[in-house]
Amino acid sequence: MDERISDGSSVDVEVVRPGDPLADGIVRTYLAEVASRWYGRPATAEEVDRALRDEPYDDLHGASGVFLVAVERGRPIACAGARFGVGLGVAELTKVFTLPEARGRGTAARLVRELEAACRRRGIGVLRLDTRAELAEACALYERLGFERVPAFTDDPYSDRWYAKRL
Repeated sequence: MDERISDGSSVDVEVVRPGDPLADGIVRTYLAEVASRWYGRPATAEEVDRALRDEPYDDLHGASGVFLVAVERGRPIACAGARFGVGLGVAELTKVFTLPEARGRGTAARLVRELEAACRRRGIGVLRLDTRAELAEACALYERLGFERVPAFTDDPYSDRWYAKRL
C-alpha cells in the first residue's frame, strides 16, 4: 500500500495497487453485486470472473490511475478508482462501491472527494462516469456530489446513464 489518508474516523482510506488482495476482494464483491442485480439472481463465480475481464481495473495505478480502498478494522468496506487520460483533461470515475452493511456513513462520498482532489492535482478538469439507472443509490450519490447527467459518451451495453462534473 502506497499511502494512507486519515480523517480521524475509524475508517482509513488507502491507495492500493490493483491485484493486491485487499483491492481484488472488494472489487469481486462489487462485481458480484452488480452482476446479481443485472441477472436478477446471485451471480456465479464464472459470471464475476467474466465481469472482471470485461471491466478490468489493473490500470488504476501510477500515471494511468488511482484506486482507493476504505478499510475499517483491517477489513475493506468500500472502494473507488479514477482512470486518468480518457480524454484531454478528463478522468473516469469507476468501481465506486460500499458494502451494504457499511452504507449511509458517507464513505463513498469521501472516496469520491479524495479522487476529485487527486484529479485536480494532476490538472484534470472533468471527472465523468457511466452507470445504470437501476443502481439508484449510486445515481443519488453522484447527483448529491454535483455530478450532472450528460449525453452518452460510451456505447457500453450495461450503461444507460452518464454523468460528468467540472472540478
